[in-house]
Amino acid sequence: MTTDQRSAEKMREEILSQAREEAKEIVMRAQLDAKGLLDSAAAEAEQLRQERLEQAKKEAGLQSELVLATVPVETGRRRAARIEELLESVREEARRQLLAREGFEYREVVIALASDAIGRMTGDEFVVKLSGAGQAFGDDALAGEIAGRVGRQVSVTVIGNPDNAEEGVVVEDKEARQVWDNRFVKRLERLWPEMRRQIAMQAGFVRGTRPGGDGS
Repeated sequence: MTTDQRSAEKMREEILSQAREEAKEIVMRAQLDAKGLLDSAAAEAEQLRQERLEQAKKEAGLQSELVLATVPVETGRRRAARIEELLESVREEARRQLLAREGFEYREVVIALASDAIGRMTGDEFVVKLSGAGQAFGDDALAGEIAGRVGRQVSVTVIGNPDNAEEGVVVEDKEARQVWDNRFVKRLERLWPEMRRQIAMQAGFVRGTRPGGDGS
């Protein structure tokens, strides 16, 4: 491995390490919110049970049983709605931070996203289209840094994409037959289902798991 490759690998590990730390913070906040959510859900469930119990006392026999039987269903519905609301707030906060370019060095992220996309595509000539604030970094030096991190010999051309205001990069091969959209919001949308699942598991939202546990 050459010095440049070792340097690139070290930089990639630093970026991944920072991303993991940020993910831990998001999960930690989700866990704290989860405790409040579960406490609130328990209080609402008790209040609902008391209300339904009073209603049931006014009725007789099977009718009272039918009323009480709706409590778990309604409680589950409310809990599911609260969990969905919390997860959506996590997604919106992640989206806000990406668009505000908070917590990361923009140029390094552009290099990482572009080189990662190229590494997943075939061919040896690529065009990296920068949109949003990334257009300010569109120079030959950036193209060289991206190419140097791909892990194989490639030719990279960096151009601005003034018609698109979304932050991030779009990578195409020379013939534009392969297109990899790594703009920030698009990437978040692709990764969100798996991120959502992991956050829900680690926060204990999924039945049979514990906060910080593995679900076993």
